[in-house]
Amino acid sequence: MAKLLAGYRNGNYRVLLFEDGTKIKQTEAECFSADFPDSIDLKITDHCENNCPMCHERSSASGRHGDLHHRVIESFPCGMEVAIGGGNPLSHPDLLPFLERLKSKKIIANLTVSAFDLERQRALLEELIRRRLVYGVGVSCLAYDDLALDFALAHPNVVLHLINGVFCPSDFRKLMGKPLKILILGYKNVGRGKDFFSPAVRERMQETERMTEELLAAFETISFDNLALEQLAVKDKIGEERFAKIYMGADGEASMYVDLVREECALSSASEERFPLGDSLREAFHHLPRAGE
Repeated sequence: MAKLLAGYRNGNYRVLLFEDGTKIKQTEAECFSADFPDSIDLKITDHCENNCPMCHERSSASGRHGDLHHRVIESFPCGMEVAIGGGNPLSHPDLLPFLERLKSKKIIANLTVSAFDLERQRALLEELIRRRLVYGVGVSCLAYDDLALDFALAHPNVVLHLINGVFCPSDFRKLMGKPLKILILGYKNVGRGKDFFSPAVRERMQETERMTEELLAAFETISFDNLALEQLAVKDKIGEERFAKIYMGADGEASMYVDLVREECALSSASEERFPLGDSLREAFHHLPRAGE
């Protein structure tokens, strides 16, 4: 059994988070009701030199950094997971002391970087992993990448982030059968993603949807964000009973998006409706609109 990183109560349920990334939520109620987010998607910078054509954040080399001393950070609850991204989060000059601060608060930090930045910043990433300043590293790959594959195989908590409609089905097949963790992200038709969307993207999405059952069987650890679950019709393929057992909830039920650059929050990074962040994460979480409200 993997080492327990955090265990805490949130609303009417208990959360257990293990070192290998396993997350268990337990309740005696009919549904989970959170007092605060179990996890947040935290954008700390808009700076990135890769200029990816589908970037939903429109990040660029002239993008601003967020304030990593923002007062809302003091309200982050112990045990919560924070998925730190950008832009390129490794470009933020205050990243290291920020990660040290999160660790001292017993907040579980994960980091998402681009495969384009891996070669020149691999040593830094390995230092962050060694010092346990981050527990999971997501490497976003637009195509099959030998360096990203080598890095993922060398570190068990590295997850390859692959965008539906961008990552080619033929490249998925190259990864099959390897001891990898992969996360399939839904295609976000916002930001530069609106302009990048094309018949070719739609065709790749359709082909990936047709091979979803094959992907589920090919990887020991495979996960999807909520947008990908919808686009790939995962629930229909695995059955309602299994889906209910492993589904972590809709955007906003126990998660949220926080943008420290614009000081905004939302249900997810794909949400076009944004709200002022304020100084309290709990207050911001409860002010977000929920389905049916």
